Amino acid sequence: TPGVVRPGLTKAKICATKWGKDARHVTDAMKKQVFESYGYTGNDDPKCVPSGKQRCEIDHLISRELGGADDVKNLWPQPYGTHPWNAHHKDTLENRLNKEMCQGRITLKQTRDMLINDWRVAYRKYYGEPK
Repeated sequence: TPGVVRPGLTKAKICATKWGKDARHVTDAMKKQVFESYGYTGNDDPKCVPSGKQRCEIDHLISRELGGADDVKNLWPQPYGTHPWNAHHKDTLENRLNKEMCQGRITLKQTRDMLINDWRVAYRKYYGEPK
């Protein structure tokens, strides 16, 4: 997953958006394509290790709250129940990076680079080793 951003989204637009309230455009067909491209049979695949009722999230490499596109080139299956790394940790990091950027401590490009290069490095920077 190389990561794709939505064109025209500036820091100001990103910071003014209520994420989760806006429209998400990831279709079931896109999810199926992403699962298949990673060799998963779907959300019931054994690699989708559960955490409670949640199994896998078709996640954005560059999160929507940092301008990531709803595009299969920006999506990948991420389990909730794997240890030490899972969707819960990445979601936590995405929120933190949005906050850091909107408060002017890092740039939009830096946030995206952190996610593309290896989001786990950024997680360790802000939170240490996952528990």
